[in-house]
Amino acid sequence: MTESPSAVVLLIHCPDRKGIVARVAGFINEFGGNILDSDHHTDREAGEFLMRTVFALEGFQLPPAEIAAAFAPIAKVFGMRYEVHFIPAHPKVALLVSKQDHCLADLLQRQRRGELPIDVPVIISNHDTCAMWAELYKIPFHVFPVTKDSKPEQEQRVISVLKQQDVHLVVLARYMQILSGEFLRAVGCPVINIHHSFLPAFIGANPYRQAYERGVKLIGATAHYATEELDEGPIIEQDVIRVGHRDSVEDLVRKGRDLEELVLARAVRLHVERRVIVYGRRTVVFD
Repeated sequence: MTESPSAVVLLIHCPDRKGIVARVAGFINEFGGNILDSDHHTDREAGEFLMRTVFALEGFQLPPAEIAAAFAPIAKVFGMRYEVHFIPAHPKVALLVSKQDHCLADLLQRQRRGELPIDVPVIISNHDTCAMWAELYKIPFHVFPVTKDSKPEQEQRVISVLKQQDVHLVVLARYMQILSGEFLRAVGCPVINIHHSFLPAFIGANPYRQAYERGVKLIGATAHYATEELDEGPIIEQDVIRVGHRDSVEDLVRKGRDLEELVLARAVRLHVERRVIVYGRRTVVFD
């Protein structure tokens, strides 16, 4: 049974000008709403205004289905891009994975414990290595092997499953395939990737080997939205850990796995709680 929404998340992005906060608050007050949380940021260099406001539905005089349309005239005046979301929400999140299972297992365990408010209707892989996790959590598991020649066909098979499940988000939980622009355009929802380096350092394959060869003192992990440009998508979350000259490549990999799990889980939570606004190649994260 679907839980009825109790609050609204209103995300706003527009050119900066006076009166935006007052007008948004006035709209909520006009219909008897109560603001529960509000935060905003002005990018002075770009002249952009970004805002996240949460207000209660209790006592609000508009049905949830009519809120977006009612706000449209205000958005037009200020040139706003805006989104209306509801709390609680458990978006359907597809998990894509290759052979390494640490991020997949971590997300599934967090979801099972109630730490991540998501539903996972499907797990997709290009290998059968992680089938045990799908079996353990009783989640449908699809294996679509891929070669250089079969990649377009394989991506279409993945998209077909995602469309059937009507997913709201795709998470690449160490899915070691580069997604084509055609895939990203066709999938119809955001895609979050975890990269095992502190971007923009060590883009591409084998970042831990690259970091070891450079003798770095910090390694990191980065969760970002996937775009056609490899590892160039807007960054959601990052973290680092110290390493030293005694650490081997294997040590870096071991330490990095902990970061990858943590950073990816944070990014998924921030996204599903509607705390991220993308503008250009950047994000504002209202954490």
